[in-house]
Amino acid sequence: MPRKISWWQGGLLISLVVLFTFSIYGANKPFGCSTSIPYFSSVIFDLEDYDYAKKTVASGSWQIVMLFGALLGGFLTSIFITKSFGIRLVPSLWKDRRGSSVLNRFFWSFIGGFLIVFGARTAGGCTSGHLLSGIPQLAVSSFIFGIAMMISLFITGRIFYRKKD
Repeated sequence: MPRKISWWQGGLLISLVVLFTFSIYGANKPFGCSTSIPYFSSVIFDLEDYDYAKKTVASGSWQIVMLFGALLGGFLTSIFITKSFGIRLVPSLWKDRRGSSVLNRFFWSFIGGFLIVFGARTAGGCTSGHLLSGIPQLAVSSFIFGIAMMISLFITGRIFYRKKD
């Protein structure tokens, strides 16, 4: 049986990471990850001379390291703490409620991911940046995004995970 981390332990760990990040880097390097994508793309495709690419260097470069750290942290947690590591193309809850089609799962995951990132970038940030950096800094756009995201997650969960008749 995998060991679980309670919601308050997870919240406490996240708040300590945010506090640590702010105390070391200050508020000029917010905790987020979506700026790493245009930064990485500008490096790969030699677009560093463009104005937007120049704006992404400050936060995008260190966010790549943070993404690798998050990936490594999740991997190590799933192996050593929760003991739940496994590759699942279709999670059991999705399979029970929506069927076992991998293509269907990937399609809806892509649509959902696109919509959430579109909304976050429209609000001037990324999902993790708004929730983990913006709300602690009392940014109005982050509160609006957070509330809108929670409402949309509730509605989407009710639609996608309703029980079959």
